[in-house]
Amino acid sequence: MTRRWLFADQLGPQFLDQPDQPVLLIESRAVFSRRRFHRAKAHLLLSALRHRARELGEQALVLRVDTYDEALAQVDEPLSVVQPTSYSADRLVRARGIEVVPEGRGFATTREDFAGWVAGRKRLLMEDFYRWQRVRLDLLMDGDEPAGGQWNLDHDNRQPPPKRATLGLPEPWWPVEDDIDAQVREDLDRWEREGLVSFVGEDRPRWAPATRAEAVAALEHFVEHRLPDFGPTEDAMLAADPWMAHSALSPAINLGLLHPLECVHAAEQAYRSGAAPLNSVEGYVRQVVGWREWIWSLYWHVPDGYRDANFLGATGDLPQWFASLDAEQKVTANCLSSVLGDLRERGWVHHIPRLMVLGNYAMQRGWDPKQVTAWFHEAFVDGYDWVMLPNVTGMSQHADGGLFTTKPYAAGGAYVDRMSDYCGGCAYDPKVRVGERACPFTAGYWAFLERNAGRLAGNHRMRQPLRGLERLKDLDELVVQERERGDAPP
Repeated sequence: MTRRWLFADQLGPQFLDQPDQPVLLIESRAVFSRRRFHRAKAHLLLSALRHRARELGEQALVLRVDTYDEALAQVDEPLSVVQPTSYSADRLVRARGIEVVPEGRGFATTREDFAGWVAGRKRLLMEDFYRWQRVRLDLLMDGDEPAGGQWNLDHDNRQPPPKRATLGLPEPWWPVEDDIDAQVREDLDRWEREGLVSFVGEDRPRWAPATRAEAVAALEHFVEHRLPDFGPTEDAMLAADPWMAHSALSPAINLGLLHPLECVHAAEQAYRSGAAPLNSVEGYVRQVVGWREWIWSLYWHVPDGYRDANFLGATGDLPQWFASLDAEQKVTANCLSSVLGDLRERGWVHHIPRLMVLGNYAMQRGWDPKQVTAWFHEAFVDGYDWVMLPNVTGMSQHADGGLFTTKPYAAGGAYVDRMSDYCGGCAYDPKVRVGERACPFTAGYWAFLERNAGRLAGNHRMRQPLRGLERLKDLDELVVQERERGDAPP
């Protein structure tokens, strides 16, 4: 049996052919020096890798080096590796003649599965893929029909937040740090002092699971205490409740500590037993084996050069106040200040602040989508190349011109006001687009449409918004205002 090289996102038992298979674990400092990651992300990755090493004991050869090549030069036996999750890692192992096990064992969909589904299709829509997944995997199905008679319960899952500060739910399950975490913190501090690495964000106690046992405990806690309330407000935001009813399990799943199918099977069992309503369970299943598998599959399907896509011609540099996560006090807009603060503290916010606050603002301002994508990769504890390339380049920044989304995810302050409590007490008014109280999202939305009217004219879903430009008597004044505002903190 060949020794299995496990990358740091392949730490679950499913990545071994046999429980006693010899293992190679490589801790490469260069991984952390090439990018300016969130401190919480660096801590989680190292903690998870070292916890796995402790679990495996003498079964694992653990090499702590600067580069992967330095480690591989010390191994004089054949190696195998499960399909890596990035183009760069895939090229690395294949160029060195390492045997690649083709199945992506952290996913429910192989590249061959997706290629078979895509063949002959004239359109690529996530909803079509999601229904195929439900049937293929027999998830939430009653015979040949979807449970409850409907495939998609989005209409039940778009409620604004309640008129209170929090949902009032138990917090997610939290791990307790141990001696490994203490050593990780000492090492990261030392590397920073020596100038080997630089991080963004705060160094707080680790909140994401770093072991299989922790991940299972977090999943069980979510299904019992939070899943029943997940659906209705999954798109809502509350300043004092960053977790809402979300599982916060994406870091554990992306490390390979949980398999996506065990997550959705646990959720489905909660529905079948009457412990969770269908709309919450369907919404969660759609996120995990719908959207997550869709993004994974698209990552390998998009054409060469996708990383350089820039349909909207956005060339602005990501400003330092945004990229560094240290300018919350300089930002007046409540929504952006709150979300950046949450991200600084934890390296995580849920999908709507990512898309409709951070991503929406970046697209409105015309920042280079390549820089925006790289920043999302670095700033989020669950961010990997396969996650962020389609999610940010395609969905969030519309840089691919609509390869798999039907319109840009651009919205003004009215959306933020409807789906959050951020606008109450804010210095800006979401109904105002010009003047001192002009909401940067409302004004930014119209400036975005004006700047990209020619590029978006052929999109039938943008015809009505673009016609709205004709009704704005203050459009010229608005455009000048937003040009002068530029990239300064709003």
